[in-house]
Order: sequence, then structure tokens, then C-alpha cells
Amino acid sequence: MEEVYFKKVTTLIILATLIVLTFFLLKPILLSIIVGIILAYIFTPIYNRLYKTTKSKNISAILICIFLILLIVIPFWFLTPIIIEQSIKIYFASQQLDFITPLKKIFPSLLSSQEFSSEMGNIIHSFITKITSSLMNAFSKLLINFPTLFLQFLVVSFTFFFVLRDGKEMVEYVKSLLPFSKDVQKKLFEYTKGITSSVIYGQIIIGMIQGILTGIGFFIFGVPNALLLLLLAVLAGVMPIIGTTIVWLPVVIYLLMGGNTIPAFGVTIFGLLSNTVDNFIRPVIVSKATKMHSALVLIGMISGLFFFGVVGLILGPLILAYLLVILELYRNKKTPGFFLQEETK
Repeated sequence: MEEVYFKKVTTLIILATLIVLTFFLLKPILLSIIVGIILAYIFTPIYNRLYKTTKSKNISAILICIFLILLIVIPFWFLTPIIIEQSIKIYFASQQLDFITPLKKIFPSLLSSQEFSSEMGNIIHSFITKITSSLMNAFSKLLINFPTLFLQFLVVSFTFFFVLRDGKEMVEYVKSLLPFSKDVQKKLFEYTKGITSSVIYGQIIIGMIQGILTGIGFFIFGVPNALLLLLLAVLAGVMPIIGTTIVWLPVVIYLLMGGNTIPAFGVTIFGLLSNTVDNFIRPVIVSKATKMHSALVLIGMISGLFFFGVVGLILGPLILAYLLVILELYRNKKTPGFFLQEETK
């Protein structure tokens, strides 16, 4: 009996040691692997349709992999210098902006004191400068860290290819490792698939569409540094509750202050359109899924952004979602939960 117990303990110790060592081994590229898995999940519907035509897993996965590489590399190659240039322009422009005069016109009684208005101007100037400086540094690092980014991109590409090609086999392998009954496994994967679709398609993809639509308005009406503003609109669009308004509304105010009434009106139309597009696109993209509470999605995105970087915008809410999925299975109630609810057409 003692010998059997000793063997089990020894096996667990060896297994735990190997898991820890594997984690530290993969830690530098772990986020890249996760990004590859997420991209494979997004492109799986396209892969399945292509596979029906080609009848070959390798050819289907290679074609989609080539498409993804071109989709990432071409914009990165041509647009990165433009974005860096525009971020530098915005940084230097923020140094010369007069924030107090417009505010005095809007709040004359609040800023009647010269000392208070001067202090308020310094605070706003410092805040705007830090934001624009952070943007400029973040985009400039893309060129500085290019060798590292290239290696990470290789990991993403290889992960994307193999998960896309062998995804079903990998899922079956994961199921074989889980210590749950088949019924619990079925519920677990149904919940997980639904919540993943809700976050990736219902929040990320739709948010990107909203940001791109806002950015089109910037380009059409000749807003300065439109490309950088488009990226900011996409980033704001994927954030629940916040939305693209936080980007296009200040642009409209800036245009009105400069006497550009028609461009301001046009940007407003595109901004309002981007805010309402969710009602039309969401039922098409996410026909039936488990919806996560917007507040938790926002908390997950912000905390994920701090912990994982940009990838955390997806990982943060997914980690919280999977925890809630486990809690829902443990709760085992027929009534819908407060944080997870069924979303249907």
C-alpha cells in the first residue's frame, strides 16, 4: 500500500515539475501561441468551407495561412511608417494647443479666476501630452522591436496552421484529459464555444467594424491624421460601454472650433452610424451564443490590457468567462445566471 502511494506521489511530483518547466520554457512565446489559437478559431468557418472544396486539410490550411500572412504583413509594412509619422505630428501639435480659451468660452464662471484657469490648463496639457507621448513611443517600438516581433509572428503562423488543420483532434485530446463525465464535458464545451463566439465575434469583430466605419468618415471628410484616429476608434470600438464616441466626438468638437461645420456634421453621421451598426450586424454574426455581462467584459478587457498588453483585450474577458462557465456548471441551475445569459435572434 505504501509503495503504491509512494509511486503516485512521485508521479505527481514529476508531472508538476515538468508542467512548471514547460510553462517557463513556453513563457516567452505563450501569448503568440494563444494568439494563433484565437485566430484559428476565428478562421475555422472559412477553413471548413474551403475544405469542402479542396478535400485537403493541408491545402485549405496553407491557403488561409497565406491569406492571413498577407493580411497582416502588407498593412504593417506600408502603414507603420505613416502611423508613426502621424503619432509624432499629434504629439508636437498637442504641445502647442491652447486648452484654456475654448474652456473659458464653455465654462466662463468656472474659469473666471486666472490662477485656477492657468492651473487647470497645465493639468490638461500634462494629461494630453502623456497620452500622445505614450502613443508615439508605442508605435515607434514597432520598428525597434521588429526582430522579436518577426519571431513571434512565426510562432503565431505555425500555431495558426496546425490548430486550423488539426483543431478537431486537439479538442478530442483535451476532452480525454478532463476529469468530467461526458454530460458535463458536453455542457462545458457548449458554454465555452458560446462565450468565446460572443466575446470574439460579438464584441471584438463588431467593435472593429464600428471603428473602421468611424475611420472611413475621418478619411472622407479630410480629418488630419485620419489613419491614427481610425486605429484609436477600432481600439475604442472593441471596448464595451465606451465605444467609438470617445474618439469621434472630440474630433467633431475640434472641427467645429475650427469652423469646419460640414466635415463635423459628416463625421457625426458616420459616428452615429457606427454606434447603431451593432444592432444590425450582431444577429448576423452571433445568431445564438452565451452573452457575458458588459461590465465584466469591460473589466476583463482593461485588466487584460494591463496584464497581457493588446492581446489582453481578448484574453481578459475570455479568462473571466471561462471561470464563470465553471461556476455555472457547478451551480447547475436551469435559470440563467446573472453574468452569463443566453443570447438569441
